[in-house]
Amino acid sequence: MLNENIKRLRKSKGLSQEELAIKLNVVRQTVSKWENGLSVPDSGMLISLAGELDTTVSDLLGETVSEPAGDDLKTISEKLEVINLQLAKREAARIRTIRCMLVFVCVLIAVVFIALFAINGSYMEWDHSDPEQAIAGTFLHGFEFLFVRLAPIALVASLIGIAMTFRKG
Repeated sequence: MLNENIKRLRKSKGLSQEELAIKLNVVRQTVSKWENGLSVPDSGMLISLAGELDTTVSDLLGETVSEPAGDDLKTISEKLEVINLQLAKREAARIRTIRCMLVFVCVLIAVVFIALFAINGSYMEWDHSDPEQAIAGTFLHGFEFLFVRLAPIALVASLIGIAMTFRKG
């Protein structure tokens, strides 16, 4: 909700991301990350942001406050902590998804290697005077030729990717 409010209020003020970034002394990519929900401004920046957008911090956070709170920074910090936890959970889920996809690639490569080992090039003994067998044999030979050369690279890259997701996760 914070990201949508920042974007909506910025556009209603007729500011580009670049213009808002200059006013806040940050880079445009920071504003973009806020608006895409990839990060959140810290409590001090949230106050500055609210000032530049002529709104209150509670409006930015999507709340209606009936009475002013005594320790605004503390409540803002607590709300930002909740938002940061949600972002962290989303990032952890994304990393798990990537890890699962990389494991699937490794398993698929292993299965195809086993299948190629099992057929042991039997297509080479086919009657290639038959056009259908000639095409199938050529296709299998081409696939095997490329797979045996490219799969080890993909396997190593996937294993490195898996190791990196465990290190960051």
